Amino acid sequence: MSESIKHLADAEAGASATPGFSKLRRWGLALLAAIVIGVGLALLLLPVPSAHAQTRGELRIGYQKSASLFVLQKAQGTLEKKLAPLGFGVKWVEFPAGPQLLEGLNVGAVDVGYVGEAPPIFAQAAGAQFVYFGFDPAAPRAEAILVTKDSPIKSVAELKGRKVALNKGSNVHYLLVKQLEKHGLKITDIEPVYLAPADGRAAFESKRVDAWVIWDPFQAAAEKATGARVLADGTGGVVNNYQYYLGARNFVTKNPKVIEALFADSVEQGIWLKKNLRQAAELIAPLQGLPVEVVELALQRYEFNVKPITAAVAADQQKIADTFFDLKLIPKAIKVSEAVVVSQP
Repeated sequence: MSESIKHLADAEAGASATPGFSKLRRWGLALLAAIVIGVGLALLLLPVPSAHAQTRGELRIGYQKSASLFVLQKAQGTLEKKLAPLGFGVKWVEFPAGPQLLEGLNVGAVDVGYVGEAPPIFAQAAGAQFVYFGFDPAAPRAEAILVTKDSPIKSVAELKGRKVALNKGSNVHYLLVKQLEKHGLKITDIEPVYLAPADGRAAFESKRVDAWVIWDPFQAAAEKATGARVLADGTGGVVNNYQYYLGARNFVTKNPKVIEALFADSVEQGIWLKKNLRQAAELIAPLQGLPVEVVELALQRYEFNVKPITAAVAADQQKIADTFFDLKLIPKAIKVSEAVVVSQP
């Protein structure tokens, strides 16, 4: 035994021999025991998350900064309030564009996402596992082929032999194909330049490309900031430009109440947004890093009223898939119906 420990032991022994010490020591031990028991009982009464809540308690949403309704919902926290009674929280995961979001969904980084028409087709052809479970109404004005304000190009037919920037595999890819087809051209008649939105705008403004195919709010930003001119959009029956809600099949089918809550909140916030465009734009603009008037213009061209997938909408999506296969843009033919969730909210 070391000298310090021996000294401590001797001191305790001496103190024990002191009159009244034993009584005081017993009282102290009793008090300590009462405190320990009280703390233990308090800890037992604290709520402890169940294993069930830990494994199912989070809805991971993949979104793009251009997805204005999701941006609004994230800022307002309305979905979190709807999911709280179900024991679910929300995690928002941002992606630069639809193809990247689909990859995130495929590898299990998110549970649901929101994209345009083309990304799911490319993803399904590549073997990605996901399901369509909802869609927003057509918004054919919310994507367009743009040219600079001083461009000599006056029609889509004049794009022959020209450089056209676009995000490969995005909804605008189909718009470009259909507009070229309408004017007697094929995708091989132009020189596609595949660029993400930010790089596409830089190439457009510096005139390294002759046209840029892009969606809102990037489209509205180019119009407002540079005076870009709409050469053609999706109106006139060219494209519908639906927006789709996608998810992991197991998550969607096993959590119908969560999907119902997502639908309900999206409808409610969409109605509010359309009735209060300016106020909504003021909330969304700083989060998208865009001027309020740009966001307001973009919001005017979208519809927000999510509904379960219908046979007609799935058939329209199949036409896009067939077109891409015929053009050898995807490696194999696909059946969109195989990626449509059976159980609808």
